[in-house]
Amino acid sequence: MIDIFYRLNGKIMASQSAKDFAGIRRENVLWIDLLSPTGEEKHSTELFLDTEIQSRAQAEEIESSSRFSETDKAIFANTNFLIPGPEEYSMEAVSFTIVGHTLTTLREVPLRSFTELQRKLVAMPKLYPNGYVVFVAILDQRVDLDADMIELMSKEIEQYSKRVNQEEDVNQDFLLDINQLQENTMLVRENIVDKQRLISNMLKSDKYPKDLESRFNVLLQDISSLLNHTNFSFERLEYLQNTVVGLINLDQNRIMKIFTLVSLLLMPPTLVAGFYGVNTKLPITGTSWDWVIIVGIMILSSGIVLLIFKKRKML
Repeated sequence: MIDIFYRLNGKIMASQSAKDFAGIRRENVLWIDLLSPTGEEKHSTELFLDTEIQSRAQAEEIESSSRFSETDKAIFANTNFLIPGPEEYSMEAVSFTIVGHTLTTLREVPLRSFTELQRKLVAMPKLYPNGYVVFVAILDQRVDLDADMIELMSKEIEQYSKRVNQEEDVNQDFLLDINQLQENTMLVRENIVDKQRLISNMLKSDKYPKDLESRFNVLLQDISSLLNHTNFSFERLEYLQNTVVGLINLDQNRIMKIFTLVSLLLMPPTLVAGFYGVNTKLPITGTSWDWVIIVGIMILSSGIVLLIFKKRKML
């Protein structure tokens, strides 16, 4: 699928056919958005821009030279967009190519930040004079969405903290949920750092309009604050995880303490019963009161052990 946004009579028009390139001047095109394009759509775009568009494999590489590079007539930038799921988050690679003042994006899945910007582009054409402004707007939308995700994760962490404070059932599943939240927090942080690196590299270029430098700097400040927030969230999760592990250990220690106490209480009666359980006669009075005396000795010995434990504050 291809979406071409170009200027015509003061308005921004949209086309979804690569054949329309023949009737559009390149300097009038602001943005070419390729969503899972066919080979023909990608080839037509490359011919129109006179530049080769990076493949998905190149967009997913992590080397610095692959994440951002530029030639005499084009800028190539790659970054990951975070897609939240029911439990886990996933990364989707997006490739940006800027030739002249025309932005080209290549992606494989629908992204909310792109859809929202496309509506704004047609509705408010004066706010988007060139592809660089569209590029900044995409990053701005993405940073806002990342901030929303971090806020939701903070609320989720708060809910887990309340469950611990209210002494709800803290078990292995609870600990696994916290671990998954830690993984999601690390993915968010990795995603934000990737944006920070992309914008820093763009500021080093001499191709972008200098009037956008202030917007790039604002984005860097926003990203810096988000990084601080993710660091705090991760530290909070570590503290919560340690608390949960401590509570589980305390619960296990309490169970082991009960088993130990029961074993110790039964040891003296077992010893007495062992003496009187042998085949040799060991009379006390020679009457039926012997059983009563034996049971009394058992109870007395258990009481003495229990009293010793209480005095030493072992219970």
